[in-house]
Amino acid sequence: MKNKDILTYTFEEYITMIEHFHGSVAPGILIGGFMVDLACRNIPKNTMYNVICETTKCLPDAVQLLTQCTIGNQRLKIINVGRYALTFYEKDTGWGIRIYLDYKKTEPWSEIKNWYLKVKPKHMQNKQLLLSQIKEAGTNLLGIKKVDVNIKLLGQKHNGRIVICPFCDEAYRVTNGTAVCPACREEILPYVLKTIKTAKTVL
Repeated sequence: MKNKDILTYTFEEYITMIEHFHGSVAPGILIGGFMVDLACRNIPKNTMYNVICETTKCLPDAVQLLTQCTIGNQRLKIINVGRYALTFYEKDTGWGIRIYLDYKKTEPWSEIKNWYLKVKPKHMQNKQLLLSQIKEAGTNLLGIKKVDVNIKLLGQKHNGRIVICPFCDEAYRVTNGTAVCPACREEILPYVLKTIKTAKTVL
């Protein structure tokens, strides 16, 4: 494997994957690829691991592109504290590796520093220079630490039974014994439902 490869992919192949999945080549997902690569090289092979992301911004996409840990299968958890960091941890013991983007290590790469620390607004950043510096820097931008994850603190959500909400008349999974779905009970959804008149199907 070459130094600038990301797992089994070349840098260019990973860029193509990002374009197809994310819609554009986001610098954060590129760096996230190196973060995932470094984590995988520092955990024992055949380890059943989960991942914690400390930001909602881009990094979860890198994890879902390159591992079997996704939000849908609940092996990827997002604890949004705004730090560009992730932790791979063994799901039963909590032993793990935390990888983070170290701002001090961006100093040799001016455009990465401009992007990460928002020294310059986005429209003034040189995108091509930024991408080339990310490729050049690779894992040299990253810090790594061993951690012990408190699995009990994370908790394990168990699947509840399916019931019908008496207000919206939709099926939902109940986990807290309440007879009304969370959307109707707390009014947390950012939309107002409207009736749509559907056209008759022409056979």
